[in-house]
Amino acid sequence: MSDGGAGHVVLERFLGSLAARDASAHTQRAYRTAVGTYLDWLTDRGDDWRAPRRSELRAYLADLGAGHARSSVAQRLAAIRSFHRWAVRAGLAPGDPWGAIATPRLPRRLPRVLEVEQVEALLDAVDEELAAAGHGPRGALAAALALRDRALIETAYAAGLRISELAGSELGSLDLRRGEIRVLGKGRKERIGLLGRPARAALAGYLEEGRPALLERRPADATVPLPAEVFLNHHGAPLGVRGIRYRLDRLCRRAGLPQGVSPHTLRHSFATHLLDGGADLRVVQELLGHESLATTQVYTHVSPGRLRSAYQAAHPRARTAAADRAAARS
Repeated sequence: MSDGGAGHVVLERFLGSLAARDASAHTQRAYRTAVGTYLDWLTDRGDDWRAPRRSELRAYLADLGAGHARSSVAQRLAAIRSFHRWAVRAGLAPGDPWGAIATPRLPRRLPRVLEVEQVEALLDAVDEELAAAGHGPRGALAAALALRDRALIETAYAAGLRISELAGSELGSLDLRRGEIRVLGKGRKERIGLLGRPARAALAGYLEEGRPALLERRPADATVPLPAEVFLNHHGAPLGVRGIRYRLDRLCRRAGLPQGVSPHTLRHSFATHLLDGGADLRVVQELLGHESLATTQVYTHVSPGRLRSAYQAAHPRARTAAADRAAARS
């Protein structure tokens, strides 16, 4: 006997739990669509959402696979499974009916990573824009934006920040003397990002010259308080996620970087370059704000050279073989 109405009431409670955990509005909309469609499908088939028949779940999986891309199927199933697990924890269902169902898994893609020289090319593109800034109001604006963009890239690369963390960074979170920036990550968990000398210098230059120039472009009759965010747009308002993506896309094209480079690419590059330099995996985990070490371990696959050097340095037979080869060449 189906109970579709009650299922949708439970769905609202589930979505409320997501909101309480600070899930993004996009995530909440996606989960509402995925789980709501699933509950409607079960209702039409006369199945109770709390204990649907295994044959019906396999049929639903087949329907999904016929009408959606593999990535979309994986995302919808993740939402449905999350809903069922939550219902079990809340005492609203006897178990997770999907636990015994084999579902397709997407192959884990390695993150795109920039070479150190490519990061430098990106910064060179900013310097070219700063050098090309002329005189007058338009030149002053171009210079202010270039100072901001350099500070933005240096901060993203130095601290490995997510794009939402960049957009949400506030002046009170910055400590340039100590080289630290305090950010709120996923689940509103606070962590400290570290800033090297180039990032501190870029931020200092932007805060001294670029940001005041952007603030001056705010409407004269603005009644809203001055923005607390570090990074501002050309209207003197906080620079949002879309604005960051737009500016980085523009600079990547100017630097001749391959398509697909995103703000998250700088975060991937930060982690990979730290590991290449010998940083401990758990240190990188802490700096990235990952809850699980398994999430951070993907970066060890990006850098096989680091794995080889670590193996040769640590394994006694590897050291002997390396020495033998070196002797044979001499």
